[in-house]
Amino acid sequence: MKRVITYGTFDLLHYGHINLLRRAKALGDYLIVALSTDEFNWNEKQKKCYFTYAERKQLLEAIRYVDLVIPEENWEQKRTDVKEYHVDTFVMGDDWAGKFDFLKEQCEVVYLPRTPEISTTQIKQDLNKK
Repeated sequence: MKRVITYGTFDLLHYGHINLLRRAKALGDYLIVALSTDEFNWNEKQKKCYFTYAERKQLLEAIRYVDLVIPEENWEQKRTDVKEYHVDTFVMGDDWAGKFDFLKEQCEVVYLPRTPEISTTQIKQDLNKK
C-alpha cells in the first residue's frame, strides 16, 4: 500500500482544498492529512481559525479522499510522521516548493500546483469588502 501525507490548516474548506486532496490521493492508496491544531496555528503561524480543530477534522474526515486525520502540533514533526506512518509520498502545495526537500532522504516529495483562483486568504479578503 502506497501512503501519502499532506499538511494544512484547512479552515474555510473550499474547492481548492478538495483539488489538493484529490490529487494527493491519486498519488497513492492511503491519504493521511496532518491538520494544524488551533494552538499550533495561533502560536506558530499567527493564524486565527474560523472553525475549531475538531470541526475542521470532522469536515476532512467526511471527504472520500481522506483516510486518516492526525494533529499537526509543530513544524518538526514531519520527519517523525513520515517514519511512524510509513509514508511513501509527502505532498504540499507549490507555494511551499523546496521547503521540505530535506524529506527526500525518507520519501518522495511532491509539490502540487495550487488552484489559482481560490484561497482561504482570498475568501476572507472578499468577505471583508462587503
